[in-house]
Amino acid sequence: MSSSTSSGNSSALHWRGSLAAAAIAFTAYFCMYAFRKPFTAIEYDAQFFLGGAVALKSALVISQVLGYALSKFIGVRFCSEVARERRAFWLIGLIVWAELALVLFAIVPGDWKVAAIFLNGLPLGMIWGLVVRYLEGRKSSDFLLAALCCSFIISSGVVKDAGLLWIRMGVSDFWMPAVTGLSFFAPFLLAVWLLERLPEPSVGDQEERTERKSMGKADRMSFLRQYWPGLIPLFFFYAVLTAFRDFRDSFGKEILDEIGFGEVKGIFTAVEAPIAFIVTGMLAALIMIKNHRVSLWAIFGSMLGGAVLIGAATTAFMLGWIEGLTWMIAIGLGGYLAYVPYNAVLFERLLASTRSVGTAVFGIYIADSFGYISSIGAMLYKDCFAADATRVGFFTTFSLLMATIGVASLVSSGYFFLRLPSAAGNSEEANSLPADASVVDNTAAEVV
Repeated sequence: MSSSTSSGNSSALHWRGSLAAAAIAFTAYFCMYAFRKPFTAIEYDAQFFLGGAVALKSALVISQVLGYALSKFIGVRFCSEVARERRAFWLIGLIVWAELALVLFAIVPGDWKVAAIFLNGLPLGMIWGLVVRYLEGRKSSDFLLAALCCSFIISSGVVKDAGLLWIRMGVSDFWMPAVTGLSFFAPFLLAVWLLERLPEPSVGDQEERTERKSMGKADRMSFLRQYWPGLIPLFFFYAVLTAFRDFRDSFGKEILDEIGFGEVKGIFTAVEAPIAFIVTGMLAALIMIKNHRVSLWAIFGSMLGGAVLIGAATTAFMLGWIEGLTWMIAIGLGGYLAYVPYNAVLFERLLASTRSVGTAVFGIYIADSFGYISSIGAMLYKDCFAADATRVGFFTTFSLLMATIGVASLVSSGYFFLRLPSAAGNSEEANSLPADASVVDNTAAEVV
């Protein structure tokens, strides 16, 4: 066999392994959403928590997000420190916990359902970090994490449509979330089993992306002290962005109803699917950028473009230049262009560029912790102080505010990070390693 043929086969195996790893991680996190989001497909009309001003659906969403936010705070330490050999145990255990909470949600009466949905959200916030730990620190991490992010963009719509299908088949509103989650349990188990068979990052991966290891308290505090001028505006924008994204996701049914598309079958999937593929494709293309400094420019540019798109689309909608469905898709695209890098390539490339040894999961979970607290605040403000506003009216104002904060925060943070000297900015030495020393490589292709 000629050397060129051999090289071609090695490259093919390399990409086969990466594609397989991406599909496995996508499946794992896609299935998690079946335990989290189906209940939001129901409106729970004219039902209020404790007979007060807060609607039952708002109380349920807030309660789950509160559990999810607490999970993120726990995950800052837990997901940063958990050993490889315990990941699968925790992934399965946390999902079983979430499913049992959904069964409790179906059984308990009235206002107690709010407590049950809190218990459902409490374990789910750590699933993301555990899955990311399998994927980070590789030459193809940009592609792998982009594919993982595609899962939460599209899965939210698919599992809601799946939940509505169960209801049309006769399942009650309160049993539907547990039944939907159970129907995705087997593929989740298969995905976890396959994740365990992925190899650790190779020497070539560590040369280019730095070693990814557990971060103790001293390591975490050192990272924050060193980069706080750039991290604070990033975390602040993410807090507002998470509230924006969560409101659109949790109350999408009500917003679609108001713009006249709520009863269209499969509408959630139709809205989210094109967004998922566009955002995933753009982020996956970052794997072609070997220079970490250039990649950071591209990431900040993508996020800034997302914030501008939200502001422009909302302005056009308010002026009557575009219809409601176009606006809903456009702000979804802009929101995820800004949101997804936080959960994937942003902290991955920051660590690689600054040559910081640790895990990208730490930065992701710090951002998430404050993000979901902000989400709770936005929902409480809507029900308690803007109760007379329609969902669409409230959300258009929120969108313009979020876009303004986004532009200011990203310019400030980008100015700080892109002026730092980057020891790893040009990774030609690492990239000169042979193909068989990289990523989810030949071993992964053969195992999977």
